[in-house]
Amino acid sequence: MKKIGLLFIFCFSMISTAQEIEVKQSIITFFEGFHAKDTLKIKTVCHPKMVLQSIAETKKGTKYSEETAQVFLQSFAKFPKELQFEERLLDYKIQIDGTMAHVWTPYEFYVNGSFSHSGVNSFTLFYENNQWKIVHLIDTRRKK
Repeated sequence: MKKIGLLFIFCFSMISTAQEIEVKQSIITFFEGFHAKDTLKIKTVCHPKMVLQSIAETKKGTKYSEETAQVFLQSFAKFPKELQFEERLLDYKIQIDGTMAHVWTPYEFYVNGSFSHSGVNSFTLFYENNQWKIVHLIDTRRKK
């Protein structure tokens, strides 16, 4: 009986770890596309109805903004070719319940190699057609 219990715990932890790896890979793919300004790659891990929200902490107060996936993806066409940006994720905290996952990623954002701001991303994903898709992204932004 003890061996069956240990086997169950081992199998459950392996399934849980595999799911976390898949969820994390969706976030990695999102940022690979983001940094390369590759909207086709970004689309592979985002639901078409994804909602993006931001909370910016400024000297004038807190500012909330929201945009659709379509507006977000179209914004890449407006970036100058020489503009380089990098969002460095500092950690991943992943929670999964069935077909829903939540990922919390503190980050630092750099523009053309210079620090711009920091904050945290909060992703909500759901499992659809054997893949984790981002349905919601909200982030905070603050200057240091």
